[in-house]
Amino acid sequence: MPEALAAALAEPGLGWVALGSLVAGLVYGFAGFGAALIFMPVATIFLPPALAVAAFSTSALASLVTVVPGAWRDADKRSVAIMIGACLIFTPLGVMLLRLAPEVAIRTVVCGLTLVTLAALLAGWRVPVRGGWPLKAGVGALAGITGGSTGLNGPPVILFNLGTDQPVAVTRGNLAVFLTLTSLSFLPQLWVQGLLPPRALWIGVVLLVPYALGTFIGVRVFTPDRAVVYKRLAYVLIGAAGIAGLPVWG
Repeated sequence: MPEALAAALAEPGLGWVALGSLVAGLVYGFAGFGAALIFMPVATIFLPPALAVAAFSTSALASLVTVVPGAWRDADKRSVAIMIGACLIFTPLGVMLLRLAPEVAIRTVVCGLTLVTLAALLAGWRVPVRGGWPLKAGVGALAGITGGSTGLNGPPVILFNLGTDQPVAVTRGNLAVFLTLTSLSFLPQLWVQGLLPPRALWIGVVLLVPYALGTFIGVRVFTPDRAVVYKRLAYVLIGAAGIAGLPVWG
């Protein structure tokens, strides 16, 4: 066994992080969003935020096989492409914030953003959004900043898509494609700014297994007529993760 892999397996709290990865993948599989909202608050309890972001981005490779193929068929590809392009441009700024900010500050923002997003979803966020490519580019840019700094690239895009009048299948497809591809794009940016040590990659490889299993199961248990049930379950799990990860617990 490679020494780096052995060190990754010996990481304190890795079992809890792997459980968080399994649950995150499960929710992502049946809801199309929420993976980072569950994983990041849990992971930052045990791992430095930069390491958690890098590990999660690596484990997102699993979604290319388990989630993206089905989501791609339903996604509004032009809109997703605009948001991804803007996200890529602004991700370096987010990663710079991750590199410079104190760990406790990043952890606080991770949990705060998770709980604020959950509150908006529970309140039935349906604020109508109108606008062409500039609005979509702005949403993608904001996702690049929040994603690069906290690993949470989802909140701006989730709230934007819920404010449109597009079919549920399109919303789910847009989110799954955007979140997977942009999460993977964080890896080169983290490497450029010195936040991608071998340790992070090996932890991500280890987490590929529970995350892939979770997404595989989630995609297969999803049925459109039970979408409300899955959504409520996702909200409960996101809330539990956000509260558990608050730095006030130590």
